[in-house]
Amino acid sequence: MTWSIIARDAATGALGIAVATRFFAVGARVPYIMTGVGAVATQALVNPFYGTHGLALLREGVPAADVVRLLTDADSGQAHRQVHVMDGSGRIAAHTGSACIDWCGHIVDETFSVAGNMLAGPQVVAQTAAALRANAALPFARRLIAALQAGEAAGGDKRGKQSAALLIHGEEEYADLDLRVDDHADPLSELERLEAISRAHWVHFRKFMPSRRNPAGTTDRATIEAGIAAGQAAETA
Repeated sequence: MTWSIIARDAATGALGIAVATRFFAVGARVPYIMTGVGAVATQALVNPFYGTHGLALLREGVPAADVVRLLTDADSGQAHRQVHVMDGSGRIAAHTGSACIDWCGHIVDETFSVAGNMLAGPQVVAQTAAALRANAALPFARRLIAALQAGEAAGGDKRGKQSAALLIHGEEEYADLDLRVDDHADPLSELERLEAISRAHWVHFRKFMPSRRNPAGTTDRATIEAGIAAGQAAETA
C-alpha cells in the first residue's frame, strides 16, 4: 500500500513528507520528521519502529544510507518493508523489500525521494517525481500535494483511495503544518482543501507562536490580530 514523498524545500530548508493510500489514517503511521535531524517514511507492511528508531539514529548523526541499512538488517521482516530516509545534510536513501507487492519501487533525486508499493504501475512514482521537478516554483505544501495528485492521475494505489497526509517541519521543533485526512472518498482533494484553509488563518497565526528566536512568542492579542489581517491581505493580493 501507499506512495509517499520526502522532500526539502530549497527556498526555506523545510522538510516535508506527503503520502496517500487506500488504508485508514496513513498520517498516523508513515511520516516521521525531526527538525534539524531528518525525515523517515515507513510503509508497505509498515514497521513504526523504522520511524522512531530511524529518527534516533539520524539524531546521532548517522547518514541516511546507514540508517536504512541498520533498520533493515535488524528486521527479519525487511523483505516486506519499504522505507526512505533523508538526513540532516540532505542525503537520501531508500529500501524496497523483495516481498513488497507490485508495483513497488522508489526514485531518489538530489532533493527528494518518492517510494510506493501496491501501485497501478511505475508511472505513479515517475509522474509524482516529474511533478515535483516541474512545480519547483510553487509554495512547498502546494508543490507536495500537486505531486501526489499527479501520481493519483497516473493510477495511484491500485486498490483505490482512503487517506492522505502532509507533514512539514521548518525551523521549530514542532510542525509548521500537520494535515491528516484519515478516511475520505477523495483524500487528496480534501488535503488540498485543508491546506487552503490553513492559509486563511493558521499560517499567519503561527508566526506569533513561541519559537527558538522568541521563546515566549507574541502575547499581545492586538498585535497578533493585526498580523493575521496583514497576512490574509497579502495572501489574497
